Amino acid sequence: MKLGRQNELAQARVDGAALEVSHLPSFGFSHRSLMWWGTLGLMAIEGTVFALAVGAYFYLRSFASRWPMEDQPPALLWGTVNTLLLLLSLWPAHYAKRAAEALDLRGVRAGLVLTCLAELAVLGVRVLEFQAINCRWDGSAYGSIVWMLMGLHTLHLVTDAWDTLVLAALMHTGNVEGKRFVDVSENSLYWYFVVWSWVPLYAVVYGVPRLG
Repeated sequence: MKLGRQNELAQARVDGAALEVSHLPSFGFSHRSLMWWGTLGLMAIEGTVFALAVGAYFYLRSFASRWPMEDQPPALLWGTVNTLLLLLSLWPAHYAKRAAEALDLRGVRAGLVLTCLAELAVLGVRVLEFQAINCRWDGSAYGSIVWMLMGLHTLHLVTDAWDTLVLAALMHTGNVEGKRFVDVSENSLYWYFVVWSWVPLYAVVYGVPRLG
């Protein structure tokens, strides 16, 4: 009986040691983070929305004898400038991501500030883009779908720029928790999506109307 009790106590100690998790890290990057999986899911959903909008564009195009209808194609200047700015903005975003995963607070702060400046520049040029697309949102089916495509992408620009500004403020003030570095890493990942999703949209908005 006494031996059985001792065995039970020994087993309880083994089980307790097996359940001890205090030595494990409180955060992780990439697939070890729930935030990473959530970001991937969000990108999948929003990528599907973009694909549906592009599908609607070509559906409307298939019924039109002339495209654009009564409008001129969008002017290339500001759309092209913004595409170049978006591609260049990948560098500070990548820098911030790598610094975050190295827990380099100084590098994260610098990367976030540069990313904020790049994103604000992109938003400023986007305003000029809207003024040069040569159509009204309510002027025709063509105008409506072009404004929808541009509006959807601009919404993503605004939301990510806001997230980056908030993260920059958090990383420059107060105590920085480890999970904030994960937030910075996933914010950069999402910015990659915002940038690369624009490349096919640029081809649709600026290229297709010039094909006749």
